[in-house]
Amino acid sequence: MSMLVRNFIVHQIGLDNDEKLAMAAREDCLVPSPALESLCHQLNHGFNTKPGKGIGGFSNEKPEFETLLSSMNDSFHSFSVSTTKLLLDAMINTNTVETGFVVITHYEYLATEYLMIALLNTKSHIEVDQALELSSKEHLDIARMQLAVKIDLTQYATQPELDRHVAFIKGKMGRKVSDFFFHFIGCEEHIDVKEQNKRLISSVDAYLAEESLDSSEKMQHRDSVREYMKSKIDDGDDVSVKELSTHLPSDLASQRDFTSYVAQLETPVEPSFAPDPAAVRQLAKFSGQGGGVSVAFDRKLLGERVKYDPATDTLTVTGIPPNLKDQLVKTLTAPSSPSAPGQE
Repeated sequence: MSMLVRNFIVHQIGLDNDEKLAMAAREDCLVPSPALESLCHQLNHGFNTKPGKGIGGFSNEKPEFETLLSSMNDSFHSFSVSTTKLLLDAMINTNTVETGFVVITHYEYLATEYLMIALLNTKSHIEVDQALELSSKEHLDIARMQLAVKIDLTQYATQPELDRHVAFIKGKMGRKVSDFFFHFIGCEEHIDVKEQNKRLISSVDAYLAEESLDSSEKMQHRDSVREYMKSKIDDGDDVSVKELSTHLPSDLASQRDFTSYVAQLETPVEPSFAPDPAAVRQLAKFSGQGGGVSVAFDRKLLGERVKYDPATDTLTVTGIPPNLKDQLVKTLTAPSSPSAPGQE
């Protein structure tokens, strides 16, 4: 899909000779190119597919970053330098030590303008040239992006009262690991994306359970919902309960569909919100771990190759995966270790 990169710049935050945080600023913005457009695509996709994001808006106290944002179109370079300094100050004030490359990009995607700010580290890889010589190179480690924010500039300009124009990654350990980044932006969280997705998937399961459908029909509807949500993740767009409702069965006689079903729930589900990749996986698989045991299997196998007895809390699997079976057989048939001298 087409992407227009309007501005792109990289600065660096590292440690100086005194082991104190310092900033190294690039002198100008990078010149737009197909390679830069590809990198921006990767950043946008990497952010969209990160699970557990939060959604909100700027605080009512007019944070310093929001003031800076109003000057972005005057000089993007000056804006980027001031923004990176603000991020550096946030680290110093919170005694946080994070180093890496500060990537700031302003781009247009699917007729919507965005500003993304991410603190990324690099990862080494080996390249082979035409002479078959090997060389070590560094690339931005987008896959491990943990400190990033994406601002919907179009919504911020047209509907700031919705307070849903700022999206940020919470991190695997929850938001506490990135509090300094959160406060640097001056954002207030209004929608817990993970919780909204959890409620949505739970509602889909409950709705299908009430319908007169066999297991294969229920699986087909789940697959349809999953494909819909995956497409929204790829596009960086919100899931709409109304749109999702068209992928589920409805009773025209009673005018009952998924939208009306959700509206009657005691715990509400937002009309629209960002899809969470972890929730999408739940539509196709059962998974869980604890006490040294990790289990995952396709939903369609429940009741067939996988059976659960709630009375005995027992999961029975028929047809063990070959690689697991091989490990088990080798362990069970291995000769026991000889006793140590004096222990017979």
